[in-house]
Amino acid sequence: MRVKVSRKASFNAAHRLFRKDWDKERNLEVFGKCSYPNYHGHNYSLVVSVEGEVDDETGFVMDLKVLKNLIKEHVEEALDHKNLNMDVPEFKDLNPTAENIAIVIWNKLRPHIKQTNNLEVVLYETPRNFVTYSG
Repeated sequence: MRVKVSRKASFNAAHRLFRKDWDKERNLEVFGKCSYPNYHGHNYSLVVSVEGEVDDETGFVMDLKVLKNLIKEHVEEALDHKNLNMDVPEFKDLNPTAENIAIVIWNKLRPHIKQTNNLEVVLYETPRNFVTYSG
């Protein structure tokens, strides 16, 4: 029997959406206010889900305390109160859109989740804007 378990988390971070190879006008046209050079921030909400078989011995798909600690170590410590463009190596040459942030988070967590389990990341940039990435 396959079951999905989930853990909520949050972090605060600043970013700027822009392409270095575009001029100011093109960046403003595509990214709007998000391209302003002095950055802006979000209170991101995150839901990380792991789907797999329920272990007969423990009754767990995954111990949620373990998932909590993985999120804290690999996501919150890496992204919380950071300027994503300047402080996070993954975004040195990658535009920190919500889509790309979700992919980076998934890639940070995937090595620590049993390969037989599915991993899903839902990242809320605002209460109404969110992305889902499942690999």
